[in-house]
Amino acid sequence: QVQLVESGGGLVQAGGSLRLSCAASGLSFSSYAMGWFRQAPGKEREFVAAVSWDGGSSTYYTYYTDSVKERFTISRDNAKRTVYLQMNSLKPDDTAVYYCAAALGTFRQVPPRAAFRSWGQGTQVTVSS
Repeated sequence: QVQLVESGGGLVQAGGSLRLSCAASGLSFSSYAMGWFRQAPGKEREFVAAVSWDGGSSTYYTYYTDSVKERFTISRDNAKRTVYLQMNSLKPDDTAVYYCAAALGTFRQVPPRAAFRSWGQGTQVTVSS
């Protein structure tokens, strides 16, 4: 059974930083692309970032939504079965519940939303102005 457990959320002032972690179990971690999504109150869940690992070429592919480029960095540690989201220069608009998700396969372009079949429970990020 796949389990994804997020941590690292909290309350931060605008301009501050947070690092989210997602620990995965019950899956062959390196075979999965990992993503972060977020959902603000009253809004639909949206894609934030994803990272895919190509073991054959030892290449990481990373993808970001435009609003977080240059501020957020996604990374993964296959040995620790963990994916991270470093969030810098946070804005009040970044306030949301952040979800970790897993998609089986290697993606050389942005993984489609439907590919993410496993989800964590989410961690709250609140950015005060």
